[in-house]
Amino acid sequence: MGISRRTEDILITIFCVGIIIMLGWVIAMPKDTVVEDAEVVVDEDTTVVDENTTVVDEDQMHCLALNIYHEARGDNFAGQVAVADVTMNRVESSRYPNTICEVVREAKLSEWWLEQGKEVPVRHQCQFSWYCDGIDDTPTNTDSFNRSILIVYDVIENNMHRGITEGATHYHAGYVTPAWRNDRGMKLVGKIGDHIFYRFD
Repeated sequence: MGISRRTEDILITIFCVGIIIMLGWVIAMPKDTVVEDAEVVVDEDTTVVDENTTVVDEDQMHCLALNIYHEARGDNFAGQVAVADVTMNRVESSRYPNTICEVVREAKLSEWWLEQGKEVPVRHQCQFSWYCDGIDDTPTNTDSFNRSILIVYDVIENNMHRGITEGATHYHAGYVTPAWRNDRGMKLVGKIGDHIFYRFD
């Protein structure tokens, strides 16, 4: 006889909570902790060294989780993973900064604030719009943010789901038509979840 749906839901919940607790332990590790067999020594701000070596960095993981949450929390799993993949593709591209947080926070900075000694992005002029839309970035949907954290763990710790976007570094929602999609060298990859993805060739 099979188990009831309620029992199944309880078991799934227990499993997910266990994974989240384990991830919490990983994030709490010292920032200079490197997985075994690392072949390259890196500083603490670098997240990915190569496909087999990962530096566990709480700040970088948090930045990626926030980007997944704000860009795709209402999307399906593939769509959320695709946002993570684009973020990591930018980290690995010479066109963009080389850490997750720098990629996520890349923006045009206010000249006035720079003169005051502060880096403040100009509203609505960020690579990822949520970062400078003037709205508090603190996640309000705990379940959605926890799902983002699990994806981050898979992507950074287990090197899973990489390549789903075939090297894409750009995407937009299906209901908008940004001018940059016609830039020279921009190639359409396809639609994943709620977004349409592109890469430079």
